[in-house]
Order: sequence, then C-alpha cells, then structure tokens
Amino acid sequence: MNTAPESDLAAGPVQLPHSPLPAYYRDEVEHQRFLRRIFDETASDYDRIERVLAMGTGPRYRRMALQRAGLAPGDKVVDVGIGTGLLAREACAQIGAAGSLVGIDPSPGMLKQVALRGIQLRVGRAEQLPCADGEADFLSLGYAFRHVSDVGRAFAEFYRVLRPGGKLLVLEISRPESRIGNALLKAYMRILVPVIARIVARERATSELWRYYWDTIEACIAPAQIIAALEAAGFEAVRRHTELGIFSEYSAVKPESSGLLK
Repeated sequence: MNTAPESDLAAGPVQLPHSPLPAYYRDEVEHQRFLRRIFDETASDYDRIERVLAMGTGPRYRRMALQRAGLAPGDKVVDVGIGTGLLAREACAQIGAAGSLVGIDPSPGMLKQVALRGIQLRVGRAEQLPCADGEADFLSLGYAFRHVSDVGRAFAEFYRVLRPGGKLLVLEISRPESRIGNALLKAYMRILVPVIARIVARERATSELWRYYWDTIEACIAPAQIIAALEAAGFEAVRRHTELGIFSEYSAVKPESSGLLK
C-alpha cells in the first residue's frame, strides 16, 4: 500500500482549519491527545446526541448530499473521519453490493461503534491516509474538517487517494452570515445542546465535546478559504452548496488527466 511518507507531511507551511483553542489544548501534541480522548470517551453517546442536534433529519440530509456530489452505485468509497458510521451508512445504501467502503478514523473508540457489515475499518488521520494511490472513486469527509491538523496536507492526501475523475465531498457546519443567525446557532450549539447532553448522555465528556464543536465552528476558516485550498490541491469543479445557510457541502473532482499526485 503506497501511503504518503511522514517526511512529506512535515514539509511546507501548515494551514490550520481554525485558530488554536487554548481552553482545550496548548499545542499540536495536546490537540491530538485531546481529540483522541474526547472522541474515544464520547463514542457511545455520539449517535444519540446527533439525533437531538439534527432533530432526526440527519439521514435524509446526508443521503441527499451524497447524491448531489455524484456518488454512484458500484463506487469504491473512502470515508475519512467515519466516526460512528453515520455518513458511511447512507453511502453504503447508495453504492450497493457492487461497491465497497473503507472507513478511516483516528479514534478506536469511534470505530468500535460502527455497525456496518462488509466494510473495512482502518485507524488513520486525514494527513496520512492508510490508502493506496488512486484507491477511491469517491472520498468523503463528514463534519471532521475542523479536526484536521493541516488543511493543505489533508487535501493533498484526498487528491492522492482519489483516482483521476474521482469525486470529493466535504460536509461541514458554517457560521451563519447574519449576526442574528449566528447568535441563535451559537446559543443552540454552545448552551442548549451541552445541557441536553448532560441530561441524556452516559459520559461526562459528552457536553464538553459539543461545546468544543461550536468553538471550532466559530473559529473555522471561511468557506472561500476552504474552496481556495481545494483548488490549490489540484481539484476542479470546486463548488459549495448550502442548506439552511449553515450546512456546507464542498464538492470537487480530481481531473481526468491528472497524475496520482499534483
């Protein structure tokens, strides 16, 4: 399996998805340690809280987003940041028995919660995917962009792992453009959801996770910067589709004439 060498990952400037958050970590080593702990500890609660957060609309939205990005029956899918398998579940339904799916996540705790038959699970990070060059027809990243350590390295890896002509989908939550909308979403995500989490969750860390979730949304780089980073990685037909002004779908295509690496 040809994966990107560690030396390549260390080269060049680092582009963070958001400014550092000292309330949770002080440097990148602590950042990785924090993410591993928070997702491992909250994995058993994640789906329950997600249903509250999305008010039960999550499966339909994920299904439609995959369709809009061009996922097709028989596709070979790599789902980065698979978590508990929420996006992967909808992808499996669309690709059918002729397709295949590899789910990648740095959290063993999350991977243990994936209840999908016939898929492969691999421990790994977006910046160094445990995948061969050109392995995927379709690559997805569902609501995990804010947790990567280097945007440019992650997008370069997505480019490498996709075959020429392969399609990419990145799902994220973006801050509303209006002050009122932003204030309402912040109150919901930063106050109400953590309160609900304390009531219904089994793990104490779950409310901390959802506070962190909002703080990363608030600090995240602008959509225009995400689009520019995808184009810099070599992707074409880069588009952003939004639902309700906050759910962002970034779709892109690896050029047919490209090599395996940009």
